[in-house]
Amino acid sequence: MAKTEERYELYYWSEIQGRGEFIRLAFEEAGVPYVDVARLPESKGGGDAAIEGILGDRRSGPRPFAPPTLVVGDFVLSQTAAILHWVAPRLRLAPDGEDARAWALELQLTIADVVTEAHDSHHPIAAGLYYEDQRDEARRRAEDVVKNRLPKFLGHFEAALHENPGGSDKLVGDRLTYVDLSLFQLIEGLRYAFPRAMKRLAGDFPLCIALHDSVAARPRIAAYLASPRRIPFNEMGIFRHYDELDDPAA
Repeated sequence: MAKTEERYELYYWSEIQGRGEFIRLAFEEAGVPYVDVARLPESKGGGDAAIEGILGDRRSGPRPFAPPTLVVGDFVLSQTAAILHWVAPRLRLAPDGEDARAWALELQLTIADVVTEAHDSHHPIAAGLYYEDQRDEARRRAEDVVKNRLPKFLGHFEAALHENPGGSDKLVGDRLTYVDLSLFQLIEGLRYAFPRAMKRLAGDFPLCIALHDSVAARPRIAAYLASPRRIPFNEMGIFRHYDELDDPAA
């Protein structure tokens, strides 16, 4: 369990949801205070420059490669799935038992794979190039993502929900865990990036959509989504909407 004196500091870019949003959602659902460091004023040690500082800071463990990075005292940890796997038991958002926690991590890593697919749909050549420099390649990549990759991944999560023992409407176990929050965020992002495609696909994955809706209705999550703490989707993040990439083969 989280100790009351622990201070959770999340280092992630101040203007995008990105991968950091999966971690923000866990803290918001748990109702546990955390500091979104880069969104603080620079006079209080915030701003995106703070991220560069933590990446070069030597504390315990391996040096962080990239944000999101979580700092708790002298403990530093990067990578979204690793952070969630570590922090979820402290937030009461981990399933019970070693096997179930391993399954949750497996699903979280699969969600990370879909996030990469979404990013590469608009930047298939290089992240350092502008979208306009790879537009033709992006259209080809997005067509495959929408036609083949999204149905395959969503089908996997649909099967996980269907096969969860005990008839639970959660991915792992019989109560909400961090991976349920992450599937909610994934669907939110895909709906922003591919609204037409996701509307067309929704009927094929009713359990995924029902889980998304139930998470959105949770009091703390609903309050967060309506608050200024929730950064709007935009064309700087992982999930970006370019109309020409939304269901291009339809």
